[in-house]
Amino acid sequence: MCGTRPPTALTPRSYLTAPRCCLCLCALQITIRGRKWHKMIVGIIDQCCSVCLCCSSPHKLVGVVGLEIHAQIRSNTKLFSASPVHFSSPPNSLVSFFDASLPGTLPVLNKRCVEAAVMTGLALHCTINRKSLFDRKHYFYADLPAGYQITQQRRPIAVDGVLHYNLMGGQKKNQVVRKSVHIKQIQLEQDSGKSLHDDLRSQTLIDLNRAEGQLRVDANVSVHRPGEPFGVRTEVKNINSARYLARAIDYEIQRQIQVLERGGTVQNETRAYDSKWDQSCYFAGSRFMPEPNLPPLMVYDDQASLPPGLDLCQAVVVQEIRDTLPELPSVTRDRLVHTYNILPEHSFILVNEDGLVEYFEAVMGQTKMNARKVIGWVTNELLGQLKQRDQSLSQSPISSSVLAELLELQENGHISSSVAKQVFQEMWGSPGKRARAIIEEKDMGLVNDTEKLHRICQKIVDSHPEEVNAIRNGNKKVLNKLMGLVQKETKGRADPVLVRDILKDKTS
Repeated sequence: MCGTRPPTALTPRSYLTAPRCCLCLCALQITIRGRKWHKMIVGIIDQCCSVCLCCSSPHKLVGVVGLEIHAQIRSNTKLFSASPVHFSSPPNSLVSFFDASLPGTLPVLNKRCVEAAVMTGLALHCTINRKSLFDRKHYFYADLPAGYQITQQRRPIAVDGVLHYNLMGGQKKNQVVRKSVHIKQIQLEQDSGKSLHDDLRSQTLIDLNRAEGQLRVDANVSVHRPGEPFGVRTEVKNINSARYLARAIDYEIQRQIQVLERGGTVQNETRAYDSKWDQSCYFAGSRFMPEPNLPPLMVYDDQASLPPGLDLCQAVVVQEIRDTLPELPSVTRDRLVHTYNILPEHSFILVNEDGLVEYFEAVMGQTKMNARKVIGWVTNELLGQLKQRDQSLSQSPISSSVLAELLELQENGHISSSVAKQVFQEMWGSPGKRARAIIEEKDMGLVNDTEKLHRICQKIVDSHPEEVNAIRNGNKKVLNKLMGLVQKETKGRADPVLVRDILKDKTS
């Protein structure tokens, strides 16, 4: 249950619990022209959005789109109450008196939630407002028993940021193209309830545990001619997938163009997108007023800027949060490319798979093999096995040290690359077995007995006179075929350098 008086400071109890809130990222003035879409994934706390860009005539109407992305912060409790949060809990089993909007209950702000918002703002290069305000967003809906939602409309906690992102471009989609998107603001917002529609019984049930686990995006859409002022915008609400987001924006742009071409006027209104019928329809709007039960939210630059007498455990200090920021994905990608001389597209694979950067760098720290060869093993062999079994990296039976040992044996010439792949398969099927033990047990070591290899090579040369004549007539590529036959004879165990020298001598 929440306190019965307006909180003048953050309580120790809220400091000890993790946040639960809706974090809104508003990216405005992203111009979208025409109907061809390119996805852009925006990742903050595992969230995303998509926008699209293509060319259009300067005389035609084009779309301008702003996205409001609702990102759920992982937490143990809610934003303004001490109610716990557990995914897939029974409906209405995690509802405090405040969550149910009972008379006399008041919000108590979670400090940790504020820290999460500040960290997000710093990661997106925003200006952190040292003083921000809360507002009530009034609208009627069954899953909002108070009749309003607490948000930050007038003065949010962070503003004016930028997100740099990369996508694969070029004709073959193999060139990294760097782009930026403007972040207008980041705001803390109370999560609404969830409506559960029962079509069979023609009824709607309400779960006040709060909506969980879904991407939600609101799209603000207007159209104008390039060079002219922006048009009147409409807001399309509660879109829950990137695919539907693209369709909703596309539909709304075309709808507004048709309205204007008929001589009509686009209304400033809120609309809902119906994915079943691929159309939007009018949706009741909202009005704002200051939130009287929450004082201004203050954050401080550093310890020196704290006012005298303020309890340190109640203060949100920006510099302390900045010091805890992890390495951001774009920085990690650049570091990997410059440190290991790998391709940019490889850095994307490493960063996008949870834990793969650490795995790759751990392997690199234990082997002398070239980084690009290691990348091949990690992205092709390791990830290939995991995807084939629909497993994550944490479920891999081959640790970084085990893979590094295998690669060192190949690098030092104890086994060939084909045998290394065979050993890898054996290790996958026999967790805990080391590469060296498998090689000794199955006698898979490299054959470098010169006398034995001479006999095998002579046998291959004698049985392939046409290939030998081709080599002697200048077609040196045929030598690779003979090498492959020798490897087949030795089950991939022949020393390739030694075999090539012997075959060159016998076919000269």
